[in-house]
Amino acid sequence: MSRNAHIPRHRKPRSSNVNRALRAGATGGVLGAVALTTAISPASSAAEKQDEAAETVELASASHTVEQSTAKAADSLKTNALQRQVDQAEAKAADSAQDAAHTARKKAEAAKRKAEAARKEAAADRASRTSERTTLSAGSGNVAGLISFLKAQVGKSYVMGASGPSAYDCSGLTQAAFKQLGVSLPRTSQAQSTQGTSVSMDSLQQGDLLYWGGSGSAYHVGVYVGDGKFIGAQNSSTGVVEKPLDYDPPTGAMRLL
Repeated sequence: MSRNAHIPRHRKPRSSNVNRALRAGATGGVLGAVALTTAISPASSAAEKQDEAAETVELASASHTVEQSTAKAADSLKTNALQRQVDQAEAKAADSAQDAAHTARKKAEAAKRKAEAARKEAAADRASRTSERTTLSAGSGNVAGLISFLKAQVGKSYVMGASGPSAYDCSGLTQAAFKQLGVSLPRTSQAQSTQGTSVSMDSLQQGDLLYWGGSGSAYHVGVYVGDGKFIGAQNSSTGVVEKPLDYDPPTGAMRLL
């Protein structure tokens, strides 16, 4: 045995062909992985884009749905608000109509009560005057006595403010004449024209007080004595006279007896 037999031999590296094969395999694996990655990447990117597009469509659809719901809700609120306004206006109008009807009814009732009171007062006044005239006619004084007194004054003087016995103004004469029957008259023609009950010129009776001007604002008075004539203290030129009504037509007449 050789003395160098126990010493390992120095071996040469494997053949370069083997190494090249290994390197080629490794390289091919890397390139394949790269190629596979490159091939997968576009497909993955396209899928992601499709997913994003789908999500965008879904979001747009959801947004549109929300907008529609919001618009419907807004329309509903507006409709409800308008309906409430209409209901409130109708209720207010009904209340106003009810108040107006109540007020009109109260006014009508008040007017009815007032008219009834006036009717009763007029009836009582007529009854009182009828009773008074009956009493006067039954006593010493009557319409004939009134006419007789007035005729006795014809021809006497007219003096402003005079009330007899030798001179009179218009209201002084009528006051003195009715005093003969116990009827008290105010002193002025204005006040005398409001006494008694108003009568038309077509239904005059003896003893009715005649006035010229308006009732309450008369400027002259006299007394109807029958046969279409009156007696009055006319003015300072004529004095107390008896004249036909057409001599100086009076405005109205009041019945005191």
